[in-house]
Amino acid sequence: MPTEPCSTLFRTLKDLVTKRQALQLQQPLLRQALRLLQPLLRQALRLLQPPLQKAQDNSVMSTAVQTENQPMSVSVAPIHKKKSWKRKSARLEREGKRAGPSQGEEEEELVNETETTRSLSLSELRDMRKDFSRRPGEHIVTWLLRCWDSGANSLELEGKEAKQLGSLSREGGIDKAIGKGEPARSLWRRLLSAIRERYPFKEDVVYRPGKWTTMERGIQYLRELAVLEVIYGDLDDVQSPTDPDEVQCTRPLWRKLVRNGPLSCANSLAILTLRDGDGPTVNEAASNL
Repeated sequence: MPTEPCSTLFRTLKDLVTKRQALQLQQPLLRQALRLLQPLLRQALRLLQPPLQKAQDNSVMSTAVQTENQPMSVSVAPIHKKKSWKRKSARLEREGKRAGPSQGEEEEELVNETETTRSLSLSELRDMRKDFSRRPGEHIVTWLLRCWDSGANSLELEGKEAKQLGSLSREGGIDKAIGKGEPARSLWRRLLSAIRERYPFKEDVVYRPGKWTTMERGIQYLRELAVLEVIYGDLDDVQSPTDPDEVQCTRPLWRKLVRNGPLSCANSLAILTLRDGDGPTVNEAASNL
């Protein structure tokens, strides 16, 4: 009986050895088969790659078309309105400069412009008083023309500011009238209105200058006569000129100029031909002298 299990065990061991030997014999064959199959597998992969790539490209294009058909939200940077301050005479004005229209905006836009003013400083009022004060012995008309040439028309003053200028004309009645009216007006219009109030009639302003001897003084005299015309013109009419150089040079003005001029300038004065209702301006007449 003991020999039976031993024989069984022996057969089992013999089978295992036989199988192991068979496997050892098959391993070289398997390796050789794998080496032969590798080129075939690579070629198969190369043949399969283009269809796969094409399918991927089609998928990408389909996604792009869907994205294009969908509404796209575009982020537009806000437009900033540049602000700058510009000095205009004695007042400050704020002007807004628009940036260019952004995407999706209309070209026509409504712009609200605002103006900001400030009170004049004491130093500015002191400088104005120095520039526009009437000199001792200076005629009113000569003083007014000097104020015009110094830029009185470009300086806007409120009533309280005009009162702080003090005595400009050296006449209490005129200085008081200069400060009348709170709304902002140009210093030039305040001066004209004040003198018109102090001297309601043209004859009240006595203006008898001496003979002029040079052409430069003659032009000055003609412009001073034009200032008188401005004072007693219609100051409420916006069409009426307040610029002495834009006043029409009428025959009465020209006769006064000729009568007070020297004989040596008679030929130059005779060049200008005046017609009623269609005469040149004072500036045009002066340029022909």
